[in-house]
Amino acid sequence: MAVTLGIGAGVVAAVRRGRPEEWLANALALLGLSIPTFWLGIVLVLGFAIAVPVFSASGYVPFGTDPLDNLRRMVLPAIVLGSGLAAVVMRQTRAAMLDSLSADYVRTARAKGLSRREVIGGHALRNSLVTVVTVLGLQLGHLISGAVVTEQIFVLPGFGKLTIDAVFTRDYATLQGVVLCTSAAYILINLLVDVAYSVIDPRIRLGGAR
Repeated sequence: MAVTLGIGAGVVAAVRRGRPEEWLANALALLGLSIPTFWLGIVLVLGFAIAVPVFSASGYVPFGTDPLDNLRRMVLPAIVLGSGLAAVVMRQTRAAMLDSLSADYVRTARAKGLSRREVIGGHALRNSLVTVVTVLGLQLGHLISGAVVTEQIFVLPGFGKLTIDAVFTRDYATLQGVVLCTSAAYILINLLVDVAYSVIDPRIRLGGAR
């Protein structure tokens, strides 16, 4: 959700620079960065689980048991966790896109007669994704810390709730396992980010210059 909304809003803000679309995207990004996770979660529960009972306020249903109910219960937590990250991705995508749109290769692509969609998607956006992928890798720690609060609000038996329960019960073995898994996941994600660089931009080679 964060990637889809963040990249989409960032591209629109860069392409429609100085227009109402950019102002709206910047305003939403500012809200996403400013609103605390716990407050947003409580407001969403009050609005969409109590006042207008569209989603469930709490609880978890395994995907294998009832896929639709599982997705319905994950919507609000996903919005809470994804809003802050989407704002960061949007601002980084916009900045990278503005640099790409003013580059020589974009002007050359336009001069060759390529369509607007090909210029933006095939040239400007692809060269901007290196920055976006870097930000996504670095934001993993933020997602894990945000999951601790979010899972407490929505009573989800996830990684964050396991960490809190282990701290309160002084279960040091579980806490060590949580730290080990978190560290391994962070290292793996950053490794995948480095590999993704060479896929996004063929000029980047992990083996170094020959």
